[in-house]
Amino acid sequence: MALNNPAFNTPAFQDPRGGAQTRYSPPPAASTTAAAAAAETANIEGMYSAPSAGAVQTDRMTVEDTVFKTLGLFAVLIVTAVVGWIWTMSTVTVANPSPNVLPMVIGGLGGFVLAMVAIFKKKPSVPVFIAYAAFEGLFVGGISAFFEFLYPGIVVQATLATLSVVGVTLALFASGKIRASARATKIFLIAMVGYLVFSLVNLGLMLFNVPLAGGAFGLRSIEIFGIPLGLIIGVFVVIMAAYSLVLDFDQIQRGVRNGAPRVYGWVGAFGIMVTVVWLYVEILRILAILRGNN
Repeated sequence: MALNNPAFNTPAFQDPRGGAQTRYSPPPAASTTAAAAAAETANIEGMYSAPSAGAVQTDRMTVEDTVFKTLGLFAVLIVTAVVGWIWTMSTVTVANPSPNVLPMVIGGLGGFVLAMVAIFKKKPSVPVFIAYAAFEGLFVGGISAFFEFLYPGIVVQATLATLSVVGVTLALFASGKIRASARATKIFLIAMVGYLVFSLVNLGLMLFNVPLAGGAFGLRSIEIFGIPLGLIIGVFVVIMAAYSLVLDFDQIQRGVRNGAPRVYGWVGAFGIMVTVVWLYVEILRILAILRGNN
């Protein structure tokens, strides 16, 4: 009658063959139980002591993997930047003291086209990102050599300033002092459109040599209360670039949190490179305006 207890009607106590009740079996010996417990303990300890699964094992985006991809793209950029620098300065002689602007033009146009391809491509393409870094390096090396020829020492100043802005922005983001917000992002996008329109208008005036353009930097050379317009705009652009870095870090963090595929680490690396190069060129231009006025 004891077997009629409802507690024994659960599947764990039923005969898998659907027939009579399974005959009772004696419990395992104490030595067998102890050995099984020891094996289970060793297995658990092994699981805890084993290294956590990385991006390769999980095929998921991680911060560490994105950092390695970013360093890889910047390594490509540095190599081609050296090529661009040497190519730019190769035409400078005593008889012809003028740098070659071809590397800067080729790198700028190639980088712009590949950036558009990378942005509008449905799936991330690693070769496109690497090719972009190569062309962007050619542009950075060319423009750096050109400004260094005009203002010796300016490249070191621009590099240190860029690293400082990136380092401070990263530290503030990591500490939680600054975060991306919907309102700030909306203001950033409006400012970006305005800056893009200004840059295109200024470029057109300079290309067609319109007298309205104030000097070597076009409208940026016009002074307002004795301060070059380019310096005023440049400060705001540096702030915009710093916030763009915050957006890049936020997107990477969000991708990791959402378990994005590992290939999207290249997208994060690409975004950081675009922003850092933009920041460097703007700081280079600010320093050139200041040096030119002196």
